[in-house]
Amino acid sequence: MPELSHRRRQLVLAICCMSLLIVSLDVTILNVALPAMQTDLHASTSGLQWTIDAYTLVLASLLMLAGSTADRIGRKRVFITGLVVFSLGSLLCSLAPNLDALIWFRMIQAVGGSMLNPVAMSIITNTFTEPRERARAIGVWGAVVGISMAAGPLIGGLLVDSVGWRSIFWINLPVGLAALLLTLKFIPESRAPKARRADPVGQLLVIALFGSLTYAIIEAPSSGFTSILPFAVLALAALVALLWYEPRRDEPLIDLRFFRSAPFSGATVIAISAFSALGGFLFLSTLYLQNVVGLDALHAGLWMLPMAVPTFLCAPVSGRLVGSHGPRISLLIAGTAMTASAVMFAGFEAETSGVSRFIGYALFGIGFGFVNAPITNTAVSGMPRAQAGVAAAVASTSRQLGQTLGVAVVGAVLASGVSASSYKETFVSAARPGWWILVVCGLAVLVLGAVTSGAWARRTAERTAEKLASVEVREAAGINA
Repeated sequence: MPELSHRRRQLVLAICCMSLLIVSLDVTILNVALPAMQTDLHASTSGLQWTIDAYTLVLASLLMLAGSTADRIGRKRVFITGLVVFSLGSLLCSLAPNLDALIWFRMIQAVGGSMLNPVAMSIITNTFTEPRERARAIGVWGAVVGISMAAGPLIGGLLVDSVGWRSIFWINLPVGLAALLLTLKFIPESRAPKARRADPVGQLLVIALFGSLTYAIIEAPSSGFTSILPFAVLALAALVALLWYEPRRDEPLIDLRFFRSAPFSGATVIAISAFSALGGFLFLSTLYLQNVVGLDALHAGLWMLPMAVPTFLCAPVSGRLVGSHGPRISLLIAGTAMTASAVMFAGFEAETSGVSRFIGYALFGIGFGFVNAPITNTAVSGMPRAQAGVAAAVASTSRQLGQTLGVAVVGAVLASGVSASSYKETFVSAARPGWWILVVCGLAVLVLGAVTSGAWARRTAERTAEKLASVEVREAAGINA
């Protein structure tokens, strides 16, 4: 990629952030619309879980493929394709005649979405090459999640109450079109110096692992252990096969050598934990505010502001902290705040009081605002630029897998404890184990943030980067010889 002026780099960042905005908006808007969709489409709790997880599951399964494909055939080309497919999927979702069709159209959306975030992050990484400038750019990138969390519930609530839940998908169309036109004109094409070959076996194993695991978790409360046992066995078999097969490929879908870096491995698990907490938090909060408290979609969306505003404000602060002091401070703040928030709901029923609910939401927003920048920066900063797409895709996959598992696990816990005949009376007690799961997620962020950001962890990252770089040099020499 040619060296760009400061103004052009900022424009590239803005365009990439537009793609993150529509993908993130799609999650927060959808959560506010869940009760309306449940009524209109006669959906069960597991049906609501699938409207979210069908999207995040396909994203998680295809992100690494999209990242490596973009490095191989061109990041701009894949990014443009993603914008077109995502916009088309959004249009189809707005026209879905029933729940099954909506779930399938959400999967089409996700195919496009898988080509956006990791590819956009790879473009940013290759545009902002100076470490401190890149960390700040990633902080801005993380702030967009806060914008989507703030705007999504409000826009979604207003649209659901005034037009209907189908209109929540319309917002993606003008943003997607604007991003497409700007990409065509202003983003230069770039690709990795050495093309990576496709790994169809690895891709199928990833799909089998994520899909069977999610199905087993979501369907366990209604189908029973015996019915989901084959899917659990399939997930385990796919995981074992993946760990055996990938190291034996010269160019694997998942380069397991990345995980020799303690910060990279830590960032992966932290991403899964943090986004599991986010998925479970939004799922429980939305259903409680509308189905138990009885708020309409707009007022439920307003209750998301105490969480969304701190996320928006803290993300760029976290980016600057990471750029100047490394990831430790941001991760410690994130883990502490997310744990404290979950403890308020798990141990003290914070949702039943307006004041404690506000404080709990604000604490979660602070924690989530600080966690994004260190995850992304750690994932890509220690890796060779030629593999930036793959490294960013692993980080993005971890996020989507975390959100998928959060909704699946917390939703399954809720479904197994809530009573259809006395929904309002049993919701708080049925949700209690789910909140304790979020406590564990927050503690994982805190502990791993402390452990994997120390000096020994940095040394493992340096050794891993040196080995990966030396392999690239030898491969390039072999090709050029």
